[in-house]
This record gives sequence, structure tokens and C-alpha cells, in this order.
Amino acid sequence: MLSPVILIPAILNGLLTGAVYALIALGLTLIYGVLHIINFAHGALLTAALFAAYFTQKLFGIDPYLAAFALAPLFFVLGYALQRFVIGPASHGDDRNMLLVTLGLAVIIENALLYAFHADTRTIDVRYSFETIAVGGSFLALPRVIGLGAVLIVALLLWALLRLTDTGKAIRAVAKEKLGAELSGIDVAHIYAMTFGLGTACLAVAACLLIPTYYVNPHVGNAFVLVAFTIVVLGGMGSVPGALIGGLFIGVVESLSGLYLGESLGQIGIFLIFILVLLVRPSGLFGERA
Repeated sequence: MLSPVILIPAILNGLLTGAVYALIALGLTLIYGVLHIINFAHGALLTAALFAAYFTQKLFGIDPYLAAFALAPLFFVLGYALQRFVIGPASHGDDRNMLLVTLGLAVIIENALLYAFHADTRTIDVRYSFETIAVGGSFLALPRVIGLGAVLIVALLLWALLRLTDTGKAIRAVAKEKLGAELSGIDVAHIYAMTFGLGTACLAVAACLLIPTYYVNPHVGNAFVLVAFTIVVLGGMGSVPGALIGGLFIGVVESLSGLYLGESLGQIGIFLIFILVLLVRPSGLFGERA
């Protein structure tokens, strides 16, 4: 049995890591909740956002945390445009076609990044990358603490948008009953694009939180999306609170698995949880049964 001196910092660091996982999963579950598809381009778009954050710092010297205020709107517009002018028209209203189009987009984006930047791994150097703060007897990485705060703010803003604005009410109406929303005068194509844009903007914020302590290459987003998909299943497909809580839980599971099994085997616990959830409660913790 490990000492609390080791166990408590592992749990706290797991929560901090899980917060960023949750933000990536928020975008994925939001898109699923409204469009009812798994966005296979999610990982490729995260990679593109990481490259954008990297070059914003390298070329213009803009701190990644400040870059988030510019990149989030930029990637919202990118996501909106992809859904409104590419995914929507190419799918002809068929959900199966949407899956294939997003898969095709993922291949195109990844290979375009590979062609442009090759397979090199890149990192940035910012002064606070290795700074820590003391919380009780634990030392926590400053970038991860900032990341947790940022994720909570984004989740709160997303909740306010969905609950308190007309756009949010329209998004929830389309998610609940597409035909009824359309008959009541809601522009479903616009709401689909808005939702896809919001999911993509979440990726931009997540990329800016990751880049100070992580690397980027043309395939880096895929690993995060595998974890994000597990979180979406755990929390319940389409459940925003489920994605947030599930992300924090999965972060702790990964941290403890790494502690007991070794760093290289840390994700075994995540996928064991994934299999157990599918066996015991396929609808997830906060999902509705069909």
C-alpha cells in the first residue's frame, strides 16, 4: 500500500490532467449530442490547433494562454465553415455519410500537416513550464493548475450559453427533436454548424493549455481523442456534465495506473474502465437509456 504522501499528489495531478481531457471530451460530446455522430476529425483538428498555438508562440512570441483568446474564435469559425459548407452538403443529410466525411477530413488534415511540417516533434519553451506551486504537502505543476481553472471557466461559459441564451435553447431543441425544432422555425443547418464550431473552439483552448508542457507532431491528437472517447462513453453520450466529471475521473485513473503499473502502462486503467462501462452501463453514468 502506497503512503498518502505519494498517493495524494498522484490523485491531485490526475485531476489536473483530467481537466484538459474533459475539455477535449466536451467538444466531442457536444457535437454528438446535437448532430448524433462521432466526429472522426476531432483528433486532427486538435493537432491543427496545437500547431496553431505552437507557431503563434514561435513566430509572434504570444504566450499560449493569451493566444487562446484569438485561436478559440478562429477555430470556431473554422469548425462552423467545415460543418456548414463541407460536412453538411457532402453528407446530404445522412448521418452515415457525416461519419465518412469527418473521417475523410481527418485523413486530409493529418496528411496536410505531415506534408507541411514533416514528422518532426516540436515543443515550445516558456518560463513557467516547470514551475510548481505547493498545495499542502503536494507540489503541483503550475500550467496544470492554470489548465484546471481555465477548463472550469470554459465549462461554466458553455453551460451559460446552453441554458441562458436563445442560441443555447435552439441547440438543446435540435438535440432533443430535430424535426420539431425545424417546424418551429429553427435553422437546423445553422445550429449544426454552431455546435460544430463550439466543439472545435474547445479544442483550440485545450491546445493552448497543452502546448506549454506537451509536444506537437502531425499525429499527436489521435491519442487524446481515444481518451476523450472513453470519457464521453463513461459520462454518457451527449452529456456535458458527464464529460466534465468523466474527464476528471479518467485523469485520476490514469495517474494511479501509472503509479502502480509504471508510466508506460498508465492508460491500461483507462481502457479497462471503458470496457467495464460498456459491459455494465452502456449508456454511461449520466446518459439516458434508449
